[in-house]
Amino acid sequence: MIRIDGNYGEGGGAIARVALALSTITQKPFEVYGIRKGRKDAGLKNQHLYCVKSLQELCSAEAEGAELGSLYLKYYPKKIVAKNLDIDIETAGSITLLMQALLLPSMFASKPMTISVTGGTDTKWSQPFDYFSNVLLPQLQRFAKIEAKLLKRGYYPKGNGKVEIKINPKFKLNDSSGFEEFHENLKQNIQKYNLIEQHHLIQIKGISHASIGLQQAKVAERQAESAQQMLKQRYNVPIQIITQYQDTLSTGSGITLWAIFSKNKDDIDENNPIRLGADALGEQGKKAEIVGEEAAKNLVKEIESKAPVDRHLADQILPFMALAGGSIKTSEVTSHCRTNIYTIHQFMGEVFKVDESYKTISSN
Repeated sequence: MIRIDGNYGEGGGAIARVALALSTITQKPFEVYGIRKGRKDAGLKNQHLYCVKSLQELCSAEAEGAELGSLYLKYYPKKIVAKNLDIDIETAGSITLLMQALLLPSMFASKPMTISVTGGTDTKWSQPFDYFSNVLLPQLQRFAKIEAKLLKRGYYPKGNGKVEIKINPKFKLNDSSGFEEFHENLKQNIQKYNLIEQHHLIQIKGISHASIGLQQAKVAERQAESAQQMLKQRYNVPIQIITQYQDTLSTGSGITLWAIFSKNKDDIDENNPIRLGADALGEQGKKAEIVGEEAAKNLVKEIESKAPVDRHLADQILPFMALAGGSIKTSEVTSHCRTNIYTIHQFMGEVFKVDESYKTISSN
């Protein structure tokens, strides 16, 4: 039984989510205590319980302490059985945070599977769906073919956003006698991560969105125009930000931007794609122009860092780097990064080396 301090580092829910994913794939049971202990609403939240519930469907896992507000969780995984999952979080609980626990084990299942999730697509303290789809997923295609489709947006507080994710594994855990053999085979047959230089900025893309009730005020267009104006002043590359409106249960808006780089101009490396992302959410009393400007400023900061991995991608890519190996240079080694490294080390040993001065993270 691996014991994990749930209050380590930034002490957030990512410790439980990453531990659930790694436990399921390594088949090592764990216990986490002091979950989100320092937070105002300490303990397991609704979205954490849906992580556990969904993994119980996927691998018939047993769990103790899986209750709202619980400060501890014991989790005993069993063999992964590929199946289609239909999950309703029932609130605006983040779909992308749920996928932190589900995606990794699903990518190495015995056959293709589809995960349909209802919940929040664009919520505070989590990556928006457009970032998940356009910045994170391109980095994971080396392991599996993954298609993510947004069917409907869901804003806080009612959620009801709908997402469908189709996963077709390239490497199957069941083809090996156990995780150690699987990991060795994987490392011999997969390309390592090599994200050290930014190279040439070739284009900037984005999606500016809002609920249909904000269409008359042109909120999505104003967010997009504000972001585009700021970016055009700095970068002489094509900038394409599309606008979308949807009928949603709660009023909301947001914008996600991503910059695409290439080692050789116009020749994008599909194996090690270089994409930096940034986003901003609208809220009551916040002008649409400010939302667009905020996202653009965040993207400029990432581009000017000269790193090929943004601060949010860095911590999310780590579990996959632990499997494939390689090196990345990020704009910032955040507390989220350090916390995820701690959690991964509990299951896989000391796999990472961090150079704080150069902001690089390497895995054998």
